Amino acid sequence: EQASSYDIQIEHYTNYIKKNKEWELAGIFADDGITGTNTKKRDEFNRMIEECMAGNIDMIITKSISRFARNTLDCLKYIRQLKNKNIAVFFEKENINTL
Repeated sequence: EQASSYDIQIEHYTNYIKKNKEWELAGIFADDGITGTNTKKRDEFNRMIEECMAGNIDMIITKSISRFARNTLDCLKYIRQLKNKNIAVFFEKENINTL
C-alpha cells in the first residue's frame, strides 16, 4: 500500500507540473519510506536543497508542510535558506507559497 501511494504521488505531481506551461519539471525528489523527522538521513531531500542552492530549481512543490519536514526548526531553517535565494516552496494541502 505504501509503494502504491508513493507511485500515485509521483504521477500526481508530474501531471500537476505539466499542466502549468510556465513550469518545467526539474526532478522528483522523494525519500520513499524514510521519515521526515530528521533531514540528515533524507538523501533526496538534501540533494533537492543542493540543486536549489546551485540555481537549478526555483520552486519546490510538496504535498504538505509535514512532508517537507516534520521538525519545525528544520522546516523554518530550510524555508529561510530557500527564500534568501528567491526559491518558493508551495505546500499544496495548506495552499501556502513561501514567496
